[in-house]
Amino acid sequence: MQATPRASSEMSPEGGFVRQPNAFTARITADGSSGYLAEPGRYQLYASLADPWAQRTLIVRRLLGLERIIGVSLTDALSDERGGRFPAATGGRDPVTGARFLSELYRVSDPAYLGRFTVPFIWDIRTQRIVSNDFPQITIMFETEFRAFHRPGAPDLYPAAQRTEIDALNTLIYHTVGNGVYKAGLAAGQAVYEEAFDALFTTLSALEERLARRRFLLGSQISEADVRLYPTLARFDAVYHTLYKCNLHRLIDYPSLWGYARDLYLLPGFGDTTDFDQIKRHYYQTQDWINPTRIVPKGPYVNWLSPQDRDRLSART
Repeated sequence: MQATPRASSEMSPEGGFVRQPNAFTARITADGSSGYLAEPGRYQLYASLADPWAQRTLIVRRLLGLERIIGVSLTDALSDERGGRFPAATGGRDPVTGARFLSELYRVSDPAYLGRFTVPFIWDIRTQRIVSNDFPQITIMFETEFRAFHRPGAPDLYPAAQRTEIDALNTLIYHTVGNGVYKAGLAAGQAVYEEAFDALFTTLSALEERLARRRFLLGSQISEADVRLYPTLARFDAVYHTLYKCNLHRLIDYPSLWGYARDLYLLPGFGDTTDFDQIKRHYYQTQDWINPTRIVPKGPYVNWLSPQDRDRLSART
């Protein structure tokens, strides 16, 4: 999540957005060889329903049945220079640590930390510090290192035989779609904006073609790649199309992508972690340099529960 204009360190000389590196990159492992053993009750996930990177971790936690193994603390949709704040429903404090803002947990973990205070991250209750805010790796850890705690019948989101293909898709989705909308929306130069814009819609067109032939990105089974793509699609028409100037097409203009997004919305972890009110309040009311009036648009009005008949593609690959 972000609440203040981008620091100069996050802008290239050409005016392109450069996402800050993840500062906490320790690993939780099934055998504890990293110093952090995958075990019940030790770790707390910090997330926000407004944030797309955090939503990915919430989806995987739910899909794999890790709710009783890994706790969760949710911040409010609004944030400031201190990072996300904890909601009034919890007395304005994190029930686990007593913190009021994410910045408190970052500075306990590293008093010299100078970056933005982002979610998601994993907190080690035992050592009272952040283990990882490396959002691409948090879901992989859930899928691989916590396998012994997955619910019976949980999907294998990162099967060994398909990891090369999943990793390739994840890289494409991150650079041109997930982070691509930010590179367009936060660009400070026309050329870099247009480069990000073109890459985004080229990829969306390729994904539209791919999903016309298969239910999910790898075929009939959901995977980590679908988890990476969905949160951007969920926010596309409500936020990125207008606020971030990604306005060549809307999600609903892509028959296969729109049907695919609605199909995922019905699955555990997807629709129940998609809160359009929080999403719109976060983007339109914390990015004052883009939307100085802080007015939140009422629309768009679309039916995420409309029929999509995607299961007919399950037999195809």
